[in-house]
Amino acid sequence: MADFRYSGKLYLIPTTMGAANPMQVLPIQVKEIMEDLDIYIAENEKTARRHIKQLLPEKQQSILKFFSLNKFTEATEIPSFLNDCKEGKNVGLLSEAGCPGVADPGAEIVKIAHNEGIQVIPLVGPSSILLAMMGSGMNGQRFTFNGYLPIDKKERKKEIKDLERLSSEKQEAQIFIETPYRNNKLLEDFLQLLHPTTRLCVACDLTLPTEYIVTKPVSEWSKTKTDLHKRPAIFIFQKEI
Repeated sequence: MADFRYSGKLYLIPTTMGAANPMQVLPIQVKEIMEDLDIYIAENEKTARRHIKQLLPEKQQSILKFFSLNKFTEATEIPSFLNDCKEGKNVGLLSEAGCPGVADPGAEIVKIAHNEGIQVIPLVGPSSILLAMMGSGMNGQRFTFNGYLPIDKKERKKEIKDLERLSSEKQEAQIFIETPYRNNKLLEDFLQLLHPTTRLCVACDLTLPTEYIVTKPVSEWSKTKTDLHKRPAIFIFQKEI
C-alpha cells in the first residue's frame, strides 16, 4: 500500500458534457463526495458553480473556495492550489466537461499532486473519447488519441496522411478532437484526404438527447451532408489493410 505524505486527497470529479441531468450520467458516488467538498480547482468558476448547484441545490455557495486553472493561470501559481491538501483538507479538480486530466488542463495539477505525495482519486464519469471509441466499432485493443490536428494546411495534410498510413500498418484507430466551430472544416478535410475505403466515425453530442454516432467508409460520408457546426464532436478513422 502506498504511503502518502499528506492526509488531504485530490478528487478528480467528472461533469456532464452538456445540458444533461447530472444524475443520468454521473454515479451517485460523485454527488456523495461533492457533498463534503468545499474547495475546488476549475477551469471556469462560473460554470463550476452552476454544475455544483445543479447537482447539490442545497449546498451553500458562499462557503465554496475556487482556484482557476486555465490558459491565463501563471505556472508559478499552480502548486499553491494544493496547499489545502497539505493541511489535511480534500480538494476537488472539476472538469469543464467530461473527465479531468484527459484533454483537459487538470493534468498538470494531477502531476504536481503525485510529485508532492498527495493521494489522487479519479471518480467514474463520462469521457467523450472512450464513449466515441466504444460506439465506433473500430479497434478497441489499439487506438491513439491525437488531440487537435495542425492548423497549417500543409502540416495538417501530411499528418492526416501519415496517421492514416499508421492506422493501416498497425490496425490502430486514430482519434481526434476539434474546436466545435471548425468541425465541418475538419470533416471536409478528412473526406478530401482519406482513402475512400477508410472508415470514419463521427460522434457528437455524446450523452445528450441529440447524440449522434455514425461509422461508415469515407466514400459513403461523401454522399451525405452532415452539419456539425458548434456541436462537441470526436472523430475517429481507421484504414483497413
